[in-house]
Amino acid sequence: MTQVDKFAAEQEGYKQSLGRRQVQMIAIGGAIGTGLFLGSASRLGSTGPALLLSYAFVGVIAFFLMRALGELVLHRPSSGAFVSYAREFFGEKAAYAVGWLYWLNWALSGIAELSAVAVYVKHWWANMPSWLTVLIALGVVLTVNLLSARAFGEFEFWASVLKVGAIVVFLVVGIVMVVGSITIGTGADAHRAGISNLWSNPGGFWPTSGAFHWYGPILVMSGVVFAYAAIEMVGIAAGEMENPTREVPKAVNSVIFRIGVFYCGSILLLVCMLPTTTYGKTVNGALVSPFVTVFGRMGLGWMADVIQAVLIVAAMSSLNSGLYTTGRVLRSLSMSKEAPRMMGKMSTSGVPWAGILFTAVVYVLGAVLNFLVPGQAFEIALEASAITIVFVWGTIFATQIRLRQLTDRGVLPASTFRAPFGPWSSYIGLAFLVFVLAGMAVSGWQSSHDFWGKTDFVVVVIGIPVLAAILAIGWFTVRRSVIEDTDGQIAPMWNNNGPTVY
Repeated sequence: MTQVDKFAAEQEGYKQSLGRRQVQMIAIGGAIGTGLFLGSASRLGSTGPALLLSYAFVGVIAFFLMRALGELVLHRPSSGAFVSYAREFFGEKAAYAVGWLYWLNWALSGIAELSAVAVYVKHWWANMPSWLTVLIALGVVLTVNLLSARAFGEFEFWASVLKVGAIVVFLVVGIVMVVGSITIGTGADAHRAGISNLWSNPGGFWPTSGAFHWYGPILVMSGVVFAYAAIEMVGIAAGEMENPTREVPKAVNSVIFRIGVFYCGSILLLVCMLPTTTYGKTVNGALVSPFVTVFGRMGLGWMADVIQAVLIVAAMSSLNSGLYTTGRVLRSLSMSKEAPRMMGKMSTSGVPWAGILFTAVVYVLGAVLNFLVPGQAFEIALEASAITIVFVWGTIFATQIRLRQLTDRGVLPASTFRAPFGPWSSYIGLAFLVFVLAGMAVSGWQSSHDFWGKTDFVVVVIGIPVLAAILAIGWFTVRRSVIEDTDGQIAPMWNNNGPTVY
């Protein structure tokens, strides 16, 4: 099978059933999750108001990423997305590596989301067995994914409506409180909301004394990047859009608006409403959402229930996305014998059901193991999954650079949706991702006196070589099958002068 035939075969069986309404909300929902609702709490407490600049800068990198991905998608829409693009521009070995890294990211993060749902549900039903919550949550999203791409899109649409609705309510309330300089809380906890809190915050806008460091807002960017993870999912969904040429540019261009309003807008209001030292607290060992903190100080305790429900929706949305993406990625890998042939099975409704079921089984086993043997090993594995997104984003930037090189040389026609400032924006993106890994190592080293407690440091310094070794062993195992299946065509499809000749 030639590579051209393989690219066409990757799309066989899929139904182009995702419409404008669903695509737009998938794009919006991909940028809103626990990274905003929960993760921002500890970052506010440890960084101060300057966290706003951290989110804004990483948001610009995320926009560069989406424009790079948009150029690739309009070059050739594919449900294999960056796995397929890696295959086209860098060869089968690159496709194998990025595909399994992306699967690992969703597999481990999905296990964490299932475990989180079990914890969130105990807010209402303290005696609910965790295993039962896991099965119910997984059963819902598994059923949705096995039905059709349209069912997936519909689930994501309503999940996004709820997440966006919660943020919009907060934004409206926050603007009223800040503009009106209304006092939040009573007695010793009373604090007047207002723009002045940006600089009158304990330690100022950019705290440097006490437990704070001047490089805090810079170093925290290495963690903020993971709050934006999943925005790249639009690239995978493009293969099943009714009109990707029309929808992808709209979805991609709205990224900077969504980040500016939902992330930066929320962080700005949180800072203006209460001192940042108020955030990042824990109750019964669980981190409290900054939105819960604000509404609690306002005497609106019932909003804690609403935010808790939104956290469940966000986790379920992540699970839904994990099954959707891994099913498509595993099918793309199976087309080149880089995953078991079984993973390529499709249903009559256009769903790669075998890959989805495989991931679902891993979710269950992982969640059960986490409940039975909670501890540092799982935390290290979860952080290891985080670095995989760095390499996936790096692949997107690298493939866009290669596409632009080929189009500039006239080897390929130019994409109808070229990235602004490209390919330099992608070079900046790659440099930033190197900084992210360095930042993880530094912050991880500072996080604990115990070596194995330095989780991020261990993941970067030890985890990356271990992952590389596992991938190398895996590639050595499947290489012969891949060569036989492709008639030896494992190199990139293009060279600087045209199609690669074998």
